[in-house]
Amino acid sequence: MKYILVIPARYNSSRLPGKPLLDLDGKSMLERVYEKCNLAVSKELIYVTTDDIRIKNHCDLLNIQCVMTSNECLTGTDRVAQLAKLIKADYYINIQGDEPLFNPDDIKILIKNIIHQKQKIQVFAGYCKIEEASRFFSQNTPKVVFNNKSELLYMSRAGIPSNKLKSFSFGYRQVCAYAFSAFSLKKFSNEAQKTLFESEEDIEILRFLELGMKVKMIEMSNESVSVDVPEDLKEVLKILKKC
Repeated sequence: MKYILVIPARYNSSRLPGKPLLDLDGKSMLERVYEKCNLAVSKELIYVTTDDIRIKNHCDLLNIQCVMTSNECLTGTDRVAQLAKLIKADYYINIQGDEPLFNPDDIKILIKNIIHQKQKIQVFAGYCKIEEASRFFSQNTPKVVFNNKSELLYMSRAGIPSNKLKSFSFGYRQVCAYAFSAFSLKKFSNEAQKTLFESEEDIEILRFLELGMKVKMIEMSNESVSVDVPEDLKEVLKILKKC
């Protein structure tokens, strides 16, 4: 089973421009993500995809394999799909470029599930338990619900599952680690625009559901912190200072 690891990195983030190159205690965010990935797989299996020459130049300085993709990609997953047309593999493991604290053991969990699957699964995605009510109600945190086979039913920025009291009881959040089969990426990228619920929620994994594919949810650690807004950056820096 051949797999590679892909880190999509976009410079023009609307909420935090230039975030892959932001300095996090002496290293760029992208470099920290790469180092976490390199603890799980060899550097020959890791690729960064970007549409910005500043990120490409940064990767060249660090001797990180980087592939330029179109600036018209709808999502980071579309960027991974473009890479899949150039570099052939059975599965493409996607770790987001804004996850500087990502746990390498979670990547190993994904790889184990890819290798030892008994039936062909097109998409794997990570999740973990939500511990704080603030994260449950945050619009920056995609929440997941799944069936008793750990197959994704829906993902939303709203607080789900909800109750009549509108209070936090329990919940699970997305961990930004995925594994896509070559087939799933081809089907995903054939869409000329975002699907209905994907567009409304701004969650690209929903496109797979809307196209009729199953998404297998894999439980992971709760150590990851996605850097979406300046407040997230402060949280990451605080954690790094303690290390």
